[in-house]
Amino acid sequence: MLRSQVVAAAVAVLLVSGGCASMDSGAGGGKMTLDRIKATKTIALGYRQSSVPFSSAGPDGKPIGYSIDLCTKVAEDLRKDLAMPDLQIKWVPVSVENRINAVRSGTIDLECGSTTNTISRQKEVDFSLTTFVTGGSLLALREATQTLTDLKGLRIAVIPGTTTERTLQEAVKGAPGQVQLIPVKDHAEGRAALENKTADAYASDRDILIGLALSAPNPGRFALGDRYFSYEPYGLMMRRGDVDFRLAVNRTLARLYRSGDVLDIYQRWFGSLGGTPALLIATYAIEGLPE
Repeated sequence: MLRSQVVAAAVAVLLVSGGCASMDSGAGGGKMTLDRIKATKTIALGYRQSSVPFSSAGPDGKPIGYSIDLCTKVAEDLRKDLAMPDLQIKWVPVSVENRINAVRSGTIDLECGSTTNTISRQKEVDFSLTTFVTGGSLLALREATQTLTDLKGLRIAVIPGTTTERTLQEAVKGAPGQVQLIPVKDHAEGRAALENKTADAYASDRDILIGLALSAPNPGRFALGDRYFSYEPYGLMMRRGDVDFRLAVNRTLARLYRSGDVLDIYQRWFGSLGGTPALLIATYAIEGLPE
């Protein structure tokens, strides 16, 4: 059902747009990364060690997660497209502090994490097609989710002084009924407020909420609201101006989106929290560019 939604939405988008897609040719770079990959028979992929469920070290120490699966698909397609069945993946751990420099310096060819594509970051690196859409959202116990749509009378736990608190304050100004914001000191206390039923919902970045739910003893007890209070599009980072490599990465992602195969990856890492959000379905449809 979801797979057909993605394909149908993609067709609708292409019909409206006339099937046209502009492509920035970039500047310089040429086949820099692909040439290096061919010469070394290795692609260096950066990963975060604790960005659950996007990119983290699994129980055996090997990288796992949604973004890891996407990057692995890129490597698989390069093996076929470059006729290099012996192409190896070199996994390189990166942090929030060094991930951009790791891309710029060539330490990694592609960053597979949870990095937001912003205009300021585009001064330093290039990004792939959008891989995920997140932002400020709400987590609740599954039996309480019927109130998340209109926020009516909700007690919402939130960490004071965060951007989430500021955007949430703006969002609830027009909500019917009184909304009570309950201060908590950290994410763990926010989830505990739900479990103890001293709050009806906990507000934070959606991906953080997903990680909180998935790391709980019973992830299926939780559900996410569809509402966003801010917008953060994730992408895979790579060096600026390396046009052919960017096209190779985007070709893989577009294939996954057009076919709907990306939904299998989504379900693997987020399925326990319910269906694929409508905003992400639309993102896959829009980014599933024709070949």
